[in-house]
Amino acid sequence: MSAPAPKASEPQPHPPKEQLPDISYCITSPPPWPEAILLGFQHYLVMLGTTVLIPSALVPQMGGRNEEKAKLIQTILFVAGINTLLQTVFGTRLPAVIGASYTFVPVTISIMLSGRFNDVADPVDRFTRIIRATQGALIVASTLQIILGFSGLWRNVVRFLSPLSAAPLVGLVGFGLYELGFPGVAKCIEIGLPGLIILILISHYMPHVIKGGKHVFARYAVIFSVAIVWLYAFFLTIGGAYNGDKTDTQRSCRTDRAGLIGAAPWIRVPWPFQWGSPLFDAGEAFAMMMASFVALVESTGAFIAVSRYASATMPPPSVISRGVGWQGVAILISGLFGTGIGSSVSVENAGLLALTKVGSRRVVQISAGFMIFFSILGKFGAVFASIPAPIVAALFCLFFAYVGAGGLSLLQYCNLNSFRTLFILGFSIFLGLSIPQYFNEHTAIKGYGPVHTGARWFNDMVNVPFSSKAFVGGCVAYLLDTTLHKKDGSIRKDRGKHWWDRFWTFKGDPRTEEFYALPFNLHKYFPPA
Repeated sequence: MSAPAPKASEPQPHPPKEQLPDISYCITSPPPWPEAILLGFQHYLVMLGTTVLIPSALVPQMGGRNEEKAKLIQTILFVAGINTLLQTVFGTRLPAVIGASYTFVPVTISIMLSGRFNDVADPVDRFTRIIRATQGALIVASTLQIILGFSGLWRNVVRFLSPLSAAPLVGLVGFGLYELGFPGVAKCIEIGLPGLIILILISHYMPHVIKGGKHVFARYAVIFSVAIVWLYAFFLTIGGAYNGDKTDTQRSCRTDRAGLIGAAPWIRVPWPFQWGSPLFDAGEAFAMMMASFVALVESTGAFIAVSRYASATMPPPSVISRGVGWQGVAILISGLFGTGIGSSVSVENAGLLALTKVGSRRVVQISAGFMIFFSILGKFGAVFASIPAPIVAALFCLFFAYVGAGGLSLLQYCNLNSFRTLFILGFSIFLGLSIPQYFNEHTAIKGYGPVHTGARWFNDMVNVPFSSKAFVGGCVAYLLDTTLHKKDGSIRKDRGKHWWDRFWTFKGDPRTEEFYALPFNLHKYFPPA
C-alpha cells in the first residue's frame, strides 16, 4: 500500500537547489580587490600544506639535503601557480587550485626504491637521478589525460554520471583523506588540537558572537587561526618546551626544524629540465599512467565539489573533459620542470571555498600569483612553508570534511526511499573504505601491496588504484548505477538524472555559458560538443 499524500499542515522537505544559496561571491562575481588579495593569500597558505609535506617526506629518502628540498618545494609552487592559471582561464574555468597530488606518491616511492640507483654513491646525485626518472614517467603519463580530455572520450564517460553515482565519488574525495587529518594533528597534540579548536571557534562561533565582524571572522579564519597557533608554537619553541624530546617530536612541534629558511635561495626561477634530461623506463611510465588515471577520476569528483561551493551549476561533460585535458598539460609541465610528483585538483582549497563562502575565480587566480611570486623569492616563501605540520593537519580536518559533505549534498536530487538507491550508496561507500583499507594495511605490515609479483610496474598498476578510496567507491557506484535496472522508467528519477539533464549540453541552460565559456571569444573557435 502506498503512503497517503501529505497534508498541507505537515512539514515539507527542503527543496533541492542547483546552486548553493548564501554564497557571498560566486564564480563570476569577484570581491573588492583588497578582500580578493587577502582571500587569495589565504588560498596560498592552504595549498602550502601538501606542497611542503610531500617533499619533506620524500626528499630525505631520495638522498637530498635541505637545499634540494627547498628547491623542489619552490618548483612545485611555481608549477602549481602556472597550472592553476591555465585551469581557471582555459580549463573548466572553475576556481580550482591545481597542486601536488598524494595519488602519485606511491609510484614515486616505487621508483625511489627500485634497484636502478643503488650503485650511485653520492646521495645528492642519487636524488637527482630519481627526480629525472620521475620526470620521464610523468611526461609519458600526461598523455593519458591529454588524450582522454581533449579528444572528448572522458566526456562520454561523464555523460552517464548521475547525482547518485557522483555522491560517493565526491564524498570519498573528501572523507577518504581522513588519514591526513587528526593523525597529523596528534603528532603534536598541544599545537594541532588548539589549532583545530581555534579554527572552529573563529569561523563558526565568533560570527554569531560579534555581529559586526561576521564576514571578517568567517572569511579570514585561516589567517587568524594559523597566526595565533603559529605564534603559540614559536613561544613554546624558544621557551625550551621541546628541548631533549625525540627527533620526530621536535620535527613536528618546533618552528625552527623545517630547515627551509636557511636552505632556500633568495631569488631563483625554476626552469624546465633543471635537474637534467629525463630518464625513461617503460614500466615506470605505465605505473605513473595508472596513477594519472586515478587522479583523473578523483579530480572529476573534485571539479563537481568546486562547482558546488562556487555556486555554479553542474559543469557539462564537455567542460569536465576540457578540464581533464588541461590537467594532463599540468602533469606534463610537472614532468618538464621536475616536481617529482604529478598534479591534480587541490581538495583542501575546494574546502576553503566552502568555509569562506567565496567561490570567485579571480581570488584563486590571485592565489596563483602568490604561488609564483613566493616560489621565486625563496626566502620569503620559506618562512610561510615552515608552518608546523600539525597546524596544517588541523586545517585539513575541516576542509576535507566540507568536500565530503558536498558529495553528500548531491543526494538531495535522489530518491532515498528507494532500495536501489540505498544499496548503491551504501555498498559503494563501504567498499570504497574497506578495499583500500585492506591494501593499505597490507602495505604497512609487509612493506608491499597485496599484488606482489616480480614486475614492480605491474604491482603498482594494481595496488595504486585499489588504494584510493574515491577511485574504488566512485567506480563501484558508477558501475552499479549504469547497469542495475537502468531500463526501468522510474529509475531515472530515483537516480536524480532528470535534475542534471539541462546541463548535459552546453546550450541547455543559459547559466552554463556564463560560468564556463572560454574567454577572449575562444569558444567560437573551440566550441563545446
